[in-house]
Amino acid sequence: MRGMFRRPATSGVGRVELTDPAEIAGPGAGVRLGAGVGGRADGRAGARVSRHRNSRIAIRTGLRWKLSAAIALVGALVAIVLSLVVHNQARVSMLDSARDLADERVQIAQRSYEQSKRLNFPNATINDPALPPALRDKVEEGRRGTYVTDTPSGAPDIWAAVPLNNGSVLSLRTGWTDRSEQILNRLDQAMIIGSISVVLGGSALGVLIGAQLSRRLRKAAAAANQVASGEPDVRVRDAIGGVVRDETDDLASAVDAMADALQQRLEAERRVTADIAHELRTPVTGLLTAAELLPPGRPTELVLDRAKAMRTLVEDVLEVARLDSASERAELQDIMLGEFVSRRVAAKDPAIEVRVVHESEVMTDPRRLERVLFNLLANAAKHGRTPIEVTVEGRVIRVRDHGPGFPEDLLAEGPSRFRTGSSDRAGHGHGLGLTIAAGQARVLGARLTFRNIRPAGAPDHVPAEGAVAVLWLPEHAPTSTGSYPMLP
Repeated sequence: MRGMFRRPATSGVGRVELTDPAEIAGPGAGVRLGAGVGGRADGRAGARVSRHRNSRIAIRTGLRWKLSAAIALVGALVAIVLSLVVHNQARVSMLDSARDLADERVQIAQRSYEQSKRLNFPNATINDPALPPALRDKVEEGRRGTYVTDTPSGAPDIWAAVPLNNGSVLSLRTGWTDRSEQILNRLDQAMIIGSISVVLGGSALGVLIGAQLSRRLRKAAAAANQVASGEPDVRVRDAIGGVVRDETDDLASAVDAMADALQQRLEAERRVTADIAHELRTPVTGLLTAAELLPPGRPTELVLDRAKAMRTLVEDVLEVARLDSASERAELQDIMLGEFVSRRVAAKDPAIEVRVVHESEVMTDPRRLERVLFNLLANAAKHGRTPIEVTVEGRVIRVRDHGPGFPEDLLAEGPSRFRTGSSDRAGHGHGLGLTIAAGQARVLGARLTFRNIRPAGAPDHVPAEGAVAVLWLPEHAPTSTGSYPMLP
């Protein structure tokens, strides 16, 4: 509730504003001083607003929906706050207008009563017992005022009172009109519609912005994966496209710069490795020649064996360097795969069993295919156990041994130079055989895979019963970049 009190002049139409609002503020009532329209109430009965805590929504989708939800949430909060402020200000303004109107009407009723000594104004009463006590006390002090009270129905009552010359109190009571309530309801409806429009528009805008950003990020991720898979010519900045530069472009440029730096470092390491191997080639050849001139005996055999091992290592390092440079090209010929593998394996080790399930004619490079096959057989002989089995089925070659299997890091990451195919290197080989086999397979456009053989249904911690390397030759002749056939 709130009140406004004025002191009438001796003529009954003048008024003097109070200088201390606190002295006229009754319990639970706010006081408005002066007759100016648009005055503010310091305290009044207001509407209660229930605030419900929003349940947290678990967003499991992409960036576009998260951004849309954030914009919609902010828009909804702004719309709610703005609607409450507008509703409150509209109600205050309408109450102020109603109080001003009641004040004018009670003054007219006062003048009419002073002149005619009769109440000619509707709803005007003298010494109304229902007059709020706070308003009665201030009017008895000689002040004219207005007062707002709340009713059980929620609609406020506007009281206006003025002292008479005979000491009585003339009061006027008016209710909150239906017209005012309709205006507030229409305003609330307009604010609700506007708020919903803002939320929907913000959500749509968030989806559009998020979709564009998400699409650029997905393109950047795809291009980065291509670079990681060994395609150095791919550039993330070119992949995402777009004219306007933003943080996504900065990220793409940084990834491209990092890829270029890594590529340059790898190229520098490859050149250094190739140069060192090339420089060692001549002295190692001379060392081998000199060792062959030594007198026969056990020391000579040891020197020759180590010199040959060093020459093999140098040749392997040079081959790895050539394969890393991606300059190797296959010299293709038509061969019968089963017959070719059988003859090469028989020449290498007659004890190895070769089984041709299905013969197939393929176009490949026989020299490189032989290199891959021999390296797989050598790895099986060094790190596995007999029997070693070779199976040819169509365009697929399988080499299996019955040893402890490949180490887990090789199965997860593939062959790596100077990492052997055994969990315990123990000086067996230099780890270049499988690396060369994988590189030559890429030149052929083939794919080389590795897996361990375990009993059916056995968990991973059960020791393997063997290892198998599978070479998938392409259906068509390999291109300059190589082609990778689908797994059957």
